[in-house]
Amino acid sequence: MKHVAFGVLFLSCALTAVAGKVDPVYQHGGLAIRGYDPVAYFQQSQPVKGSPQISHQWMGATWQFASTENLDRFQAEPQRYAPQYGGYCAYAVSKGRTASIDPEAWKIVDGKLYLNYSKGVQKKWEQDVPGYIQKADGNWPSLHK
Repeated sequence: MKHVAFGVLFLSCALTAVAGKVDPVYQHGGLAIRGYDPVAYFQQSQPVKGSPQISHQWMGATWQFASTENLDRFQAEPQRYAPQYGGYCAYAVSKGRTASIDPEAWKIVDGKLYLNYSKGVQKKWEQDVPGYIQKADGNWPSLHK
């Protein structure tokens, strides 16, 4: 575990050292976004837990959905709904690392879904969203398989 200091605030971000490249999609128990429905962030403007009965395999992970309509939308345009950086923490990727995510720490920017490790990390990331996205966009290709 690595501790990242921000003034007097210390965030324990569990950043993964990049010794090798990570899978293209962050998975927890084989599930992308910890089982949350990626389409719901766009359609319902909130995180919604998906159902194991409504799932789809894509990019080596199982994606779950709250409805068959959301599954259909995802199957038609997975790149539109899948989170950026394979669903790894956007802030961590901006720092050249990867970290797990909290599905409740999210933001849609310019039609793209970004997830973060925690709501605390999300607040830090929101201090310079364009800058962190630019850095993460540059780092992401060298971090994943």
